[in-house]
Amino acid sequence: MNLGINNKVALVTGGAQGIGSSISRHLLEEGAVVIVTSRSDSALQKFCSDNAQYHGRLHAVKCELTDDDGPDLLLSQIASLGLDIDILVNNAGHTMNVTDPWCSIEDWRKVFRLNFEVPIKLINIIVPNMKVRGWGRVVNITSCAGLENSGPVTFSTVKAALTAYTRSMGRVLAIEAPKIVMTAVFPGVVITKGGHWEAVLANNPSHAQKYLDERCPLGRFGEIDEIGPIVAVYCSELASFCHGSIIPVDAGQSKHFMSFNYME
Repeated sequence: MNLGINNKVALVTGGAQGIGSSISRHLLEEGAVVIVTSRSDSALQKFCSDNAQYHGRLHAVKCELTDDDGPDLLLSQIASLGLDIDILVNNAGHTMNVTDPWCSIEDWRKVFRLNFEVPIKLINIIVPNMKVRGWGRVVNITSCAGLENSGPVTFSTVKAALTAYTRSMGRVLAIEAPKIVMTAVFPGVVITKGGHWEAVLANNPSHAQKYLDERCPLGRFGEIDEIGPIVAVYCSELASFCHGSIIPVDAGQSKHFMSFNYME
């Protein structure tokens, strides 16, 4: 399938590991020029080594997006490459290991900064340039935790905010700039190397099995390559009627009304 993004320039935050690596790879396979970010030199080096066949269309940028000037420094580095961003995938996100519902405001701000403030900052800078060029795609990777009680209170709340923002701003863009489409994809629970559920499977398999039995109709966790191709579609010409769409990719996992929390 031709997604119509050959030579489009895509920025994928957190694009060297986990779900982000699958998104980046599938965009590369579709002919896009892809900029991946990470705070980890080793992750960037491994991703570039694993995808060496795309040399010339793959750029790796080390950055700490949660720093006050992190997004600005990232965009300055991209400008030095002479690239204009056509596709923005706000994939970087994390609980920041804040699990206490009574945590401090400072901890709330850490979670808010990475999962909400940084995406908005990038959107506010990048989308005006998309408007000038007359085409763009923004995909925010949120979480089913933003629609139900399935994660730390902080993470669930902030992901809910990003989901609501996407729905609202998607409509704004449909009016102001119809060829710029903003969507949100929220994955179900996906196994990632070094991620939470990989550790749970290793250290507390009965807890993982309880989660699968009670929450996952397929009886298994997702794989990153069950997410990456779907995100690529919403980065493409095929998403031209998807303004503000909120897309679950969770195998029916999300029920949106759960009253218990598996993070305990």
